[in-house]
Amino acid sequence: MTFEPEQLGQSGQELASMLRDLRKRAGLSGVRLAARCNMSQSKVSRIENGKVRPSLVDVEQILRALDAPPSTVAEVSALARMANTEWRNLRELRRKGIGTRQAELKALEASSTHMRYFLLSMVTGLLATPEYVRASLAHSPADTSKAIAGKLERQAVLYDTSKQFTFILTEQAVRWPVVSPLALAEQMDRLASLTYLPNVRIGVIPMGTPTPTNPLNTFTIYDASLVTIETSAGSLVLRDGRDIQSYLKEFSGYEESALFGEAARAKLAEWSAACRS
Repeated sequence: MTFEPEQLGQSGQELASMLRDLRKRAGLSGVRLAARCNMSQSKVSRIENGKVRPSLVDVEQILRALDAPPSTVAEVSALARMANTEWRNLRELRRKGIGTRQAELKALEASSTHMRYFLLSMVTGLLATPEYVRASLAHSPADTSKAIAGKLERQAVLYDTSKQFTFILTEQAVRWPVVSPLALAEQMDRLASLTYLPNVRIGVIPMGTPTPTNPLNTFTIYDASLVTIETSAGSLVLRDGRDIQSYLKEFSGYEESALFGEAARAKLAEWSAACRS
């Protein structure tokens, strides 16, 4: 099955309809299918009505229970992958407004308990000083006033001790000259100060540190339910459990390579002093 990036995330209803039709053709009731899949009947019903997005594991269980032929398995599995992957191109994000994006992120942060951020090339808005936030959006052709306000407002979530945050930044992300050297030093000082928050862990990976894999993109993991991957053209949203576990494993590898606590603060102080000199 071939598809355009814009189709990703838009096939949920088609998947629901196809699974419902396959069940009916197999002559099974929702109750009997649920029993074969070791699922609740209500879950099967929500999947078939498009109210719940099934994972690839859910879909595989259903297809096995229906004894679907290989060609059908391949087609439905591809559709399930599309339904669990969403592409948001930069043009669409700009059309909706950068402020709208901040509202979406705020909602994600509100509904999550443990958030993990791997930052490859820049400091994220949650950790940024006001000057850094303004500079990071300076290239945008749209009005960024709401986005700047939204980014700064979102920082309050860091002080919600019912939530846990782990940030891992490469040296490149910390030292990339988004702002002037003095402003960058202030940004580094802010990172160091935030390491004292009891629910926030900030790690840094100095240049030359071996890592288990070679990082390609900035990404964020929300609990074990969703991953967002940032690219220069837009962002990918992954919801399939196996994709999420893969990124959790990658993040864990970077954690082992990063400096935390006093070692991280010492490295940030060293980089900050270099900026000021």
